[in-house]
Formats: sequence, C-alpha cells, structure tokens
Amino acid sequence: MTLAETYACIPSTERGRGILISGDSKSDTMLYTNARSVVILDLNNPLNVSIYGEHAYPATVARYSPNGEWIASGDVSGTVRIWGARDDHVLKKEFKVLAGRIDDLQWSADGMRIVASGDGKGKSLVRAFMWDSGSNVGEFDGHSRRVLSCAFKPTRPFRIVTCGEDFLVNFYEGPPFKFKLSSREHSNFVNCVRYSPDGSKFITVSSDKKGIIYDGKTCEKLGELSSEDGHKGSIYAVSWSPDGKEVLTVSADKSAKIWEISDSGNGTLKTTLTCPGSSGGVDDMLVGCLWQNDHIVTVSLGGTISIFSASDLEKSPFQFSGHMKNISSLSVLRGSSDYILSGSYDGLICKWMMGRGFCGKLQRKQNSQIKCFAAHEEEIITSGFDNTISRISYQDGQVTNEESIGVGNQPNDLSLAPLSPGLLLVAFESGVVFLRGEKVVSTINLGFTVTALAVTPDGTEAIVGGQDGKLRLYSVNGDSLAEEAVLEKHRGAISVIRYSPDLSMFASADLNREAVVWDRASREMKLKNMLYHSARINCLAWSPNSTMVATGSLDTCVIVYEVDRPPSARMTIKGAHLGGVYGLGFADDTHVVSSGEDACIRVWSLTT
Repeated sequence: MTLAETYACIPSTERGRGILISGDSKSDTMLYTNARSVVILDLNNPLNVSIYGEHAYPATVARYSPNGEWIASGDVSGTVRIWGARDDHVLKKEFKVLAGRIDDLQWSADGMRIVASGDGKGKSLVRAFMWDSGSNVGEFDGHSRRVLSCAFKPTRPFRIVTCGEDFLVNFYEGPPFKFKLSSREHSNFVNCVRYSPDGSKFITVSSDKKGIIYDGKTCEKLGELSSEDGHKGSIYAVSWSPDGKEVLTVSADKSAKIWEISDSGNGTLKTTLTCPGSSGGVDDMLVGCLWQNDHIVTVSLGGTISIFSASDLEKSPFQFSGHMKNISSLSVLRGSSDYILSGSYDGLICKWMMGRGFCGKLQRKQNSQIKCFAAHEEEIITSGFDNTISRISYQDGQVTNEESIGVGNQPNDLSLAPLSPGLLLVAFESGVVFLRGEKVVSTINLGFTVTALAVTPDGTEAIVGGQDGKLRLYSVNGDSLAEEAVLEKHRGAISVIRYSPDLSMFASADLNREAVVWDRASREMKLKNMLYHSARINCLAWSPNSTMVATGSLDTCVIVYEVDRPPSARMTIKGAHLGGVYGLGFADDTHVVSSGEDACIRVWSLTT
C-alpha cells in the first residue's frame, strides 16, 4: 500500500496570539505546527506534505537550519528536538531548554547555535545553546515575563534580540552573549522581532499597533512604520522580503500590509492585501505570515492559508483550509464527481476532492459539535452532545436547509435508509428512535445498552449492537422493531456495524479490537479471527465492489482484509494517523481514505 495524497491539517491558532511560521527558500517549503505534528508543506503544491509527529507534547514552532538539512522544533514542555528535514526525519538531538513553553527559536547563520525563548515558569526565559552539545552560550537576563520572539543577527558580529510580554526589546552581544541594553519604545506586548536578510536592521511589531525599525548592530531606533494607513489592531507577525527592502505585517484588523523600508529606516505603506471570501468574523483575523521567494503567505485565526504572488499582487491568492481538530468521521459521496466530506468534533464540515484537495467548508447555521455523522448524496445528518439531530440538505456544496430535531436522548449512532423516504434510525443508550423526515415517529426501549446500529438502505432490516457484545437482528415493521436473531461472537462492546454495498454481508467491530464479517442470508460468520489491531476499532468501511473490508483503530493502523482470503493475507498501514484513526472510507475499489486525531486526511492506494 502506498500513500497517494495527504490533505494537511491547518496551523493550531489561539485567540489573541500570533503564530510564527517559517520556511526554507531552497526547497520552497513552509513549516507550521498543529498539536503534536510539525507540518512541512510545499508552497508550490500544497498536496505535497510531510508530517513529523515525534513530539511528546504539542509543538509550538519549527525552523530550518541555514543549510536546509535540519529542522529544530520546540514544544509546550520546553523541549527542542533537532531532526533531519529529508525522508524519514531521523532524530539528531533532543534538549530540555526551558521550563515552560517555547514560543520562538532561531538558528545562527553558521548553523552552530540556536536561541530559544518562551515561558520559563520562574526560571530563565531565553537560552542560547550549541546545536550539537546543548551547552549554554551566554546569560540572558533582563526579561520579567514571557518572551514571545527572538532573532539572531544573520551576519557577524553576532547579536541576539528578544522581545515579549514585558513590553521590552532586549539586545545581547556575544558570543558568549551578555545583556547590552533594553529598548522601551512599545506600550504593549511585543509579538515578533525579525532581522533583515543582510543583518543591517531589525524590526519589532507589537499589540500597540506599531512597528519599529532599529539598527542591527547597535540597537538604536531608526524609524517606524508610518501610522497613516497603519494597522487598526494588534500586529501579530512580520516577515522581510528576500531583498530586505520591504516587510510584510499581519494584524488582528484582518488585513496584511506590505511596507517599503527606506535606508534611513522608515516604513511607508506600499499596499494592503485583503483575503477574498472573508465574512468579517473573528476567524478572519490574520495571525501569521511568511515572505519566501515569490510567495507571500498569510494565516488566519480560522486556519485559512492564503498564498499571494509577490510579483503579481493583483492576482487573487491561492487559498486552502482544513481541520484543526480530530476528524471524527468521513464519508465518500459518489455522484457526477466523487468527493469526500469530513467532520471534526468542533463542528466543522469540509469538502475534498481527490487530486484537488480542499474544496471548501460547509457554511452551517450553527456550528454545533459533531459526535455522529452520516451523509448520503444530498443530505448530511449530524448529532452532537445536546440531544438533537441536525438534518442538513445541500446542493453543489451549499447548505440549502438545516433542521434541528430534538430526540430526547443523547445519540450514540445513527443510520440512514436512503431508499425509504426520510427514514433515519438513531441509537441512544437504551434503545432506538425512528425519525421520518423531521418528525420523531417512535422511541423504542430495547432493555439493553445500545452502542451501535445499522439499517438496510430500503429500511426493512436493522442490526443493533450492544455493550454486551451481542448483535441483535430486527425486522422493521412500520415504526417498530421485531427481533429476528441474536448473534454472539464479540467479546467487547460493539463500536461499528456496516452493511456491504451489495447487501449480501455485513461487518461488525468491537472495542476489544476484533472485527467479524457475517453472511446475511445464513447469519453465519464469513470471515473471523480478524484480530490484528492492538487497541479498540473506531471505524470500518466496505469497498464499493464488496470484496474488501477496512478497519481503523486507536492503535494508529488501518488494516484492509479481502473477504475471500484468510485474515492473515491482510494489508496493514502502520502509523496512518498520529493518535488514532477515526474515519474511514473507500474512494473506489483501489483507494482507501482515512482520517484521524492528527486532523489530516490521507488517501492510500492499494496495490495487491
């Protein structure tokens, strides 16, 4: 099995804070973090993604070494890991640098030293160390609160500048580095400091809406970004153009601005970039930026990444987004063109196409949380944690109607019968609710704890799985259920049940890591001993031709079984998703789509 495509997660963002993204001009890639993942994204082809997931805690910032061979990344525990940028990302070193989270780190131009800053929890807030031994190169005093950003002068004589929540900009000379002076020009948090590529100047930007330019060698103030046409909100991040003549800033006022910096150090506005398709909500605040080669990249609070062309700013940017949180479900919809719908538990539903990637978010009336999710052609059904079901009708990717229906209980699972008009079965803790259209027609108490359910497309038969591991088959008569058989095999609570597309079989899986394929006519086991996961099975999918079953588990693996061959002839994808696989589907008979805790979607090609 080979990985065909990855649709990447988007950067983790936080209200009221900027994020510091970076890149490598040689390979034209960009680095950002989401939870424990560090994402390496090709700016020329965003479907070309590599993800590093070895941090034990959420990662916060990552930077390429000057030669582009190594990447240093920091996390919330104060650890910096240095690892190879190519192929299998081999770990070179790991250092415990600070006592709290790392907010920024920077390499020296010779690639020998790294400076990191952040929250020290009462201990040091900034440290510079040798990249191979981790030994300190200097003492950094002079800050009293979290240090949000640091910069290493790219030319000799080396200098380090730091800035943070105590409104200070501190300047250190070395190596070994010692405190030289402190500048108090800002009146609010100083969010980002960056040296120009030639090291002659550096700029600091702050939540006081100002940007100030200093001499790179002496730290004396040269000038500032003009306050006419300036930002109306906090400035979160800044990035220099490759020639060092212009800077890019992004702000909470939802705009990005490009400034021309004169030799004397004053900044005049050249142009303001606006991102198309913005609704004007807080999600459109811009929190991160990067100017690399011809790409100008901005990141919004909602995670939308916009890539402008520096040589043609009139051209509308290439934009894409995705999920920030665990993608708990996905469905592949077949029609004039196949596409994938994915839902993450924070209520976001995205649409994807193979070969194209991100195709838009569904604009819902209320973004209620998603626990269960089902989709068919022109209807999506979701349920959250508020005892209601949402039935969403949509056409051509647009929501046309959204109805919320109270079912009086917390839904555990839902199953749609598309050939029986409007029939939907919803499992709750002790039974099943029948919905037809937007009406609850009956609530049936079954007398055992229900954990999973499936109904045939024509709505004549239902299978209900219980906490006791038994599968109960019912025939559906009108709005009631009549028990036909009880199947015993599972030794754990049933987590998922699915009918095969040709309706001759069904498959079930449990929390005790076992899956079973049953023959529907004889109700006998057709494939058993599917015991190759090491943790609970979260999801299960059939191939369109009903010859293969795929299971996804908390153990991060996806396993594909062929129904007519013994389970030992399985195909396994190890480490499909960091933190577990939660959504699974077949795009066609040779491609499996999976999603998981790492907020990514991957398409795998099956080569038998």
